[in-house]
Amino acid sequence: MADGKNNGFDARAMLELVSRTFSLGIEQLPPRLREPITVAYLLLRVSDYLEDNIEMPVARKVDLLRLWAGVLGGRSGVEELTRQLQGTNPEDPEAECARSAGDILALLRRLPLELQEIILEEVIASTLGMARWQKSGPDIPDEERLDDYMFEVAGRVGLMLTRIFAWYARPIHAIREDLMPLAREFGLALQTVNIVRNMREDFDRGWIFAPDSFCTKAGLSRKDLFDPEMAGKALEVVSMLADKASRHSRKGLEYVKLIPERFRHIRLFCTLPLFFAVRTTAISRGNTAVLEHEAKISREEVWRIIEETGRRIDSNDWLDDYYRKLEVG
Repeated sequence: MADGKNNGFDARAMLELVSRTFSLGIEQLPPRLREPITVAYLLLRVSDYLEDNIEMPVARKVDLLRLWAGVLGGRSGVEELTRQLQGTNPEDPEAECARSAGDILALLRRLPLELQEIILEEVIASTLGMARWQKSGPDIPDEERLDDYMFEVAGRVGLMLTRIFAWYARPIHAIREDLMPLAREFGLALQTVNIVRNMREDFDRGWIFAPDSFCTKAGLSRKDLFDPEMAGKALEVVSMLADKASRHSRKGLEYVKLIPERFRHIRLFCTLPLFFAVRTTAISRGNTAVLEHEAKISREEVWRIIEETGRRIDSNDWLDDYYRKLEVG
C-alpha cells in the first residue's frame, strides 16, 4: 500500500479531510510508519464518528460501535456497517470516512501481520470503551472517572503508537516499557486539551466532561457551567482542567525526550500535537471563549511552531525551553 490507495479510495486525501493538523504531522514520518499510522488513525475516526455525531440516538450509537468492533474482530462483515451508514450526511467528511470503512480495512490488510494485530487490538478496545461510555452516559463525578473515559478514547492511541514505533525501531523497542506509561499520559494530555477547547460544542450535544468535583470546588454545579452569570466560577473550572492538561503534557514531553535523537521524524510527529496542545492550554486560561465557542491558536502560530520545532527537534534542552515559552508566551 505504498500509495495509500485502494480502488479509488485515497487514504491520505481522507486524512486531510478529517484532520488537517494531524496530516501535517504524519507527513513527517518515513513511509514505513506513515502508512500504518494513517490507516490506524482513519479506523479510529470511524469509531469517533459513531461516538460523536449528533444525528443518532444513543442506543443506535452503542449498537453501531459494537457492530464496528465485531467487524474489526472478524465476527461481522463490514458491508453491514456501511449499509447502515448510507443515509448519513453526504457533506460530512467524518461520515464519509465511516462509510469508507471497507476501503480502510482493505488497506489495513496489506500491512505486515504484526502491525495489523497491534492496530486491531487497540482500535477494538477503544471502540468498545466508547460503546461502554455511550451506554453509561456523561456521568463524571471525579477526575478518576474522567481519566477512564480519556484513556479509552486517547490513552489507548498513545499505547498503539508506541507499539508501532517499537515495531519499527529496535532502540525504541528497547525502551518500550519506559515509554508505555508516558504514552498513556500523553494521550490524556491531548484529550484534556480537546475537552477544554470543545467545552461548548460538547455541552450543545449533551455532554459536560468537567467532573462534578471540579465544579463543586469552584462553587457551582455542572448544569450551571455555561450560565453567563456563573462565568467567573466556570473559568475556575477551566483553570482546573488546564492545570490537569499541563500535568499530563509534562509527561508527554518526557515521552518525546526519551525517543533517541536520531529518530527525529518520530520525535517531530509526537512533538507537534504536544506543542499545539500546550499553546492551546495557555490561551484557554481565563478565556471566556471556551465557554462561548472555542479558543484556538492561529494558523500563523501553528506554522511558526512547526517551523521552529522542525529546526531544533534534536535538542532536548531546546524542547524544554520552547515548552516553557509556549506555556507563558
